[in-house]
Parts: sequence; structure tokens; C-alpha cells
Amino acid sequence: MNEVSSRQPVACAAKPPVYLQIGESKAEPVQSGVCVVDVPLPCGKPVSVEEITFQNHYTAYVTVRLLRRPSGQDGPTKWVTALRDLPLMDNPHTERGSQDYHCIHRTQMLVEADHVVSVRLILRQPSSAWLTFSLEEIKIFPHMEPEPQKEVSDWLSDLILVDQLPDVEGLPDPHTVSSSLQQMWALTEVMQTNQTTASIGRFDVDGCYDINLLSLT
Repeated sequence: MNEVSSRQPVACAAKPPVYLQIGESKAEPVQSGVCVVDVPLPCGKPVSVEEITFQNHYTAYVTVRLLRRPSGQDGPTKWVTALRDLPLMDNPHTERGSQDYHCIHRTQMLVEADHVVSVRLILRQPSSAWLTFSLEEIKIFPHMEPEPQKEVSDWLSDLILVDQLPDVEGLPDPHTVSSSLQQMWALTEVMQTNQTTASIGRFDVDGCYDINLLSLT
């Protein structure tokens, strides 16, 4: 079964199953092996069905019928068969598959499962080995349209332009800073070129001796 836990099912509840009987005798009714379960959807809100999930309870085959309303909301509703006699058990006379979970996707259906106002599940169990049969935990999930993929132009419009200048309010002009750095670099080069190798005397100040320095010695 597909993973559908990330979505929410339609708020609906299945009606009690109705078992068809053969003959008109009420004393000893003969089971026909056919059961009908109706699942009405919220009134006034047609649903596009994506998936129908349920747990089997000894049902051998299921037929899905949909009550659809015209897309324009005008005109009478009409029953259509979306899926016929889907096997739920490998063998109606054995228990294999009798309590499995199942998922019916809209891609499996013979008609478009759109504008649906009610779902009818027709259950069949030809084997007399089982006294009752039904479906449990019936859930109907609505069809969600996928988000359209973005074109390349849309992706480019979402990107920040690389050449867009950042906010430089309050910072010094970059051209002025660059000019000052160049002048400092040139001045450094001149100083390194004109640097003298002559030693400076211990008490020599501008070629003269400071009398105060001499008196301290």
C-alpha cells in the first residue's frame, strides 16, 4: 500500500453494510454473497478522488462505483463504474489476504475520479466458508494538483544579482582609501631607498651634543 500518512483523508463516514438476500422469505434468508457499502462525501463539496484505502475483512472482490456531478455543477448526478471486481483474496475459500490493507489509486480506475459526491463499494464473497464479509477503515484521500515547475527565467529572477552593490552607508569612499594606500606604499619605498647606514652617536642630537645628556653621565 502506498504511503499516504502525510495527507489528510476526506471527512466522511461509511454507512453500515447492506447484505443482499435471495428470495423474499424472512424466516430463513439466503445470502447472495453480495454486500453494498456506501460512503457519502461532504454535502455540497464534490471531491476529486486520489486514493481509496481500506482493510479487507474476508471480501473476495470489490467493485467501485462513483456518483459524479457535472463539472459545471449543473445537471443531474450519474453513477459510473470506476473499477470492476478487483481481487482482494488469492482464493475466496482460504484466509490468505482476508485481512490485508489495500489502496486503490485513481490511475487504476476506468474513469476520471473527479467531482465525486459519493462512493459505492460492491463487495462479493462467493465462498460459503465465511458468515460475514466487509471492508474496514475506509478512507478517501482527495486529489492534489502538483505545483507547477519553475522555468529557468523564474529561478534566475529569484537569485540576488551578483553585481548588486551592498549597503556602504557610513563607510569611507573606496577610491579615497585606495589612493591613500598607494601614497603610503610610495612613501615607504622612498624611505627604504634613502635609509642611511651611518651610526648615530650616543649623545649626538642633530650633529650636536646635548649638555644635559653629558651631565647625566
